[in-house]
Amino acid sequence: MEKETYQVELDEVMEKVASQSSGLTQQEASKRLETNGFNQLKEAPKKSTWSLFFETFKDAMVIVLLVVAVVQMLMGAYVESLVIFIVLMMNSVVSVIQTKKAEGSLDALKSLSAPDANVIRDGKETVILAKELVVGDVVILEAGDYVPADGRLLEAGSLKIDEGMLTGESVPVEKTLDVINGDVPIGDRTNMVFSGTIVTYGRGLFLVTATANDTEIGQVAGLLESTSEQKTPLQRGLDKFSKKLSVWILILSIIILAVQVVRIFVNGGSGDMTADLLNAFMFAVAVAVAAIPEALQSIVTIVLSIGTKQMATKHAIIRHLPAVETLGSTSVVCTDKTGTLTQNKMTVVDHYLPSSQTETISDNPTEWNEAIQRIMDISLLANDAAITEEGEKIGDPTEVAFLDYTEKLNAPYRNTRDKYPRLQELPFDSDRKLMSTLHSINNEFVLMTKGGPDVLLGRSTKVLVDGEVLPLTSDMLAEIQEKNEGFSKRALRVLAFAYKPIDANRELTLDDENDLIFVGLMAMIDPPREQVKDAVKDAKSAGIKTVMITGDHKTTAVAIAREIGISVDGDMALTGTELDALTEEELLRDLEKITVYARVSPENKIRIVRAWQDKGNVSAMTGDGVNDAPALKQADIGIAMGTGTDVAKDAAAMILTDDNFASIISAVKVGRNVFDNIKKAIAYLFSGNLGAIIAILFALVVGWDNPFTALQLLFINLVNDSLPAIALGMEKAEPTIMQKAPRDPNESIFSGETLTSVIYRGSLIGVAVIIGQWIGMQVSPELGVAMAFSTLIWSRTLQTFPARSNSESAIKAGFFSNKMVITAVSVCTALYCVTLLPGLRSVFSLPAEFTLTYIGISIALAVGAIVLMEVAKLIFKKKNS
Repeated sequence: MEKETYQVELDEVMEKVASQSSGLTQQEASKRLETNGFNQLKEAPKKSTWSLFFETFKDAMVIVLLVVAVVQMLMGAYVESLVIFIVLMMNSVVSVIQTKKAEGSLDALKSLSAPDANVIRDGKETVILAKELVVGDVVILEAGDYVPADGRLLEAGSLKIDEGMLTGESVPVEKTLDVINGDVPIGDRTNMVFSGTIVTYGRGLFLVTATANDTEIGQVAGLLESTSEQKTPLQRGLDKFSKKLSVWILILSIIILAVQVVRIFVNGGSGDMTADLLNAFMFAVAVAVAAIPEALQSIVTIVLSIGTKQMATKHAIIRHLPAVETLGSTSVVCTDKTGTLTQNKMTVVDHYLPSSQTETISDNPTEWNEAIQRIMDISLLANDAAITEEGEKIGDPTEVAFLDYTEKLNAPYRNTRDKYPRLQELPFDSDRKLMSTLHSINNEFVLMTKGGPDVLLGRSTKVLVDGEVLPLTSDMLAEIQEKNEGFSKRALRVLAFAYKPIDANRELTLDDENDLIFVGLMAMIDPPREQVKDAVKDAKSAGIKTVMITGDHKTTAVAIAREIGISVDGDMALTGTELDALTEEELLRDLEKITVYARVSPENKIRIVRAWQDKGNVSAMTGDGVNDAPALKQADIGIAMGTGTDVAKDAAAMILTDDNFASIISAVKVGRNVFDNIKKAIAYLFSGNLGAIIAILFALVVGWDNPFTALQLLFINLVNDSLPAIALGMEKAEPTIMQKAPRDPNESIFSGETLTSVIYRGSLIGVAVIIGQWIGMQVSPELGVAMAFSTLIWSRTLQTFPARSNSESAIKAGFFSNKMVITAVSVCTALYCVTLLPGLRSVFSLPAEFTLTYIGISIALAVGAIVLMEVAKLIFKKKNS
């Protein structure tokens, strides 16, 4: 197997890319540019807007509605056809807009490319456009530069690079020139630099080894291209149901048409039967329209929109409407650590001073002893970080942490720096792992030094104890090392501090960093966010598993995971390398025991998400970096942080404006309620439709006249299908909503309570309509039709009340707790009253004998059906409990 670029000597890398330390010639660079193309990300062809638009009409239910609309138009029912067309067009336009918005991921990735690059060509330093870089170029890096391509370092002068957008780590990486043996993740390839990352300190020189889509960020772009967005459980359920419903409705309409045609021929004799046949066909079409709730897609969209507004108040911005429902179905959350579970801010959390000086440091600086004052001074003076007047923090996060610490203890860092100006410095470099500065303190020149504990202790011969400088004995050294190991086991980042009097303000040398006086240690970590521990606990009680996926080191990740409750005894933690060594069968076997993944690559993240999906789970993935984007897109719902990269936001379905993991659990409650409300709306719609179909089939079987005219059925759909269903979408959450396990994504929309509700409510409505028609038929067939129409419209309207809750009665739910329901019922009643106006009665086939008495009877029948619905609900609730 060919070795990676970071695993071989520089000479071999130079030979491979056919270059040298003095760079390429301009002629050779131009030749390579012409052959290999620009150093910019390439995109796959995008679907046109029209293609996306027409794809929305592939749904089975949509196709049936289109056929029905065309037939109605040919038969003169222009208004009804127009309504169906408008509804379908609105759904298509919304879908196209959402898809177009989602195509911004690669554009955001492109924006991360550096605009220009400082290169060596023909042996001279020159500035070129970054897109003109080619493999073999030698590039110069300075602090503040974007790295314009991937490459192997030729020089590294105290070079530190922030690679968080690729690795998720909060601390910049110290770069070296050493060859690295073995396979290591991106974050440990310290002799390499990567496109899109930022130089935070020092300078460097690197040889370009990959450009455009061959870079690490280019591979992320490729993963985004190849990763398909997942349909939500609701979308999959509606697609499956639509196909089945379309077939059954077609069969039902054909049967109804066939029965009527047979009757026409049997009863019609030899006369002209054209009008009767057209009426029979029109009625069969009307039954199809009545059976298909054409407003269903719009109602689902509206209810989801209502959910997005509710989630916005919980700091969750929804980019794709179906994500509202998906979040409520989520059974596993794969979350990034840095910036998601933690604050993405290094914070001093502990310290050590020799002997008895380890007490809590007072927030009153006047109470500090000499040792505390000394360690604070060193942390601020041997430090290049700063905080601007506007509060912007500049510099290495570790050094910024010391400024934050002293500011919190009421010791402004500027006061110390103003009091003791820097006279000279020995800058940090990755070989010494030390930084020293010279200051005049109390008329004495003092060298202030900070660095790695092992290195600094090796250079210390004395120790400051209770204000007295003593020899550093082996016992004291052992005590300090033991304390340092204790900090390390807690996954804390530790720095040591020392000082040394200097005889004069002379030029410093590296030899001055010997014979130091050790002062103490400071330990820091990127701490968990507030409320995260409670959020993880709430997730567990709601049946949601939380898994940490991070680019950080395993020790640090496990420590944080244990602290916040993600990981417990018996759980496993894997690195990306260890994950790569597992087969798919082994991963699926151990998947539910693995709670922490560390030092992972973008490919690892996608594999983890897919593994959970393969086990039938609805997965959410949180993240903020470019490295998270492919997994955010692969997940059933991607959740980006508000402070994250544009790439992550564009790939995600939801954005957390407060970057708080706890907000996810709040949003889950809203998502579950939204899905509950969608199911309530669906149950309401199909209960009414089932009632109408039962009445129609009964009339056909017993030989009665059709209980409704085609116009009546279309009018009932217009009156009863939209407003009440939308009102149900605004219901408050059921009391036990967060005590249930996440629903099975493969279960039918009509599973459990929903199907039961549709059957018993639809049956009661159907029986009420049949009784109403029979009462009317005692006077005339026309009055029977009027009674059937009136009873159905009243039953469907009043059904809104029992449909509000699957467990509570309409009275317990509160008649006025959802004012939209009162509004919807009032509007439906008003529209029904319009049919009773003189001049319109004949249009809706309401004969003169259809008086207030019969209207009252139809209302009574509807109320009786509603009461029985409530009784049945209580019976089922008691049985289930």
